[in-house]
Amino acid sequence: MAPSTSSAVTLRVNGEKYTLTVDHRTTLLDALRERLDLTGTKKGCDQGQCGACTVLLDDRRAVACLQLAVAAEGREITTIEGVADGDRLHPVQQAFLDLDGYQCGYCTPGQICSALAVIEEHAAGWPSAVTEDVRAGAPALTADEIRERMSGNLCRCGAYAQIVQAVARAADQAKETVA
Repeated sequence: MAPSTSSAVTLRVNGEKYTLTVDHRTTLLDALRERLDLTGTKKGCDQGQCGACTVLLDDRRAVACLQLAVAAEGREITTIEGVADGDRLHPVQQAFLDLDGYQCGYCTPGQICSALAVIEEHAAGWPSAVTEDVRAGAPALTADEIRERMSGNLCRCGAYAQIVQAVARAADQAKETVA
């Protein structure tokens, strides 16, 4: 008898548990979109290159097209649908809206999920490839730092200047909230 190519998995998505039977080859992206009808996470390149499918796994960003659904079991998955607090937009979402950090909107969910992680990584003092002195503590969150940290997300409309401004504004608001 051939071994089964499917398994039942329980995924914790946006604070809710879902039990699904999935083929072992099913990506997290396909499980979210096709099985859970969470279509905010977009399928772009399906190769991990564009970032349109970025979600948060245990508060760290991940491209869902390269993550198998069975490997996400037991982890907390946050999609764009889980970012807002009810009807109140998350400050990152509000900054994207206020500063036109989106054009067609296709990449926006992945951009926002990445921005959430960028702000957390920076607040934790993590350096990036453009951080001048990694021994000096947390670098300033300059436009260059933001661009580098967001470089895994492509915007085909070219809204990069507004995206950088939106991330900077949200990061400033996060600092004010903590202070």
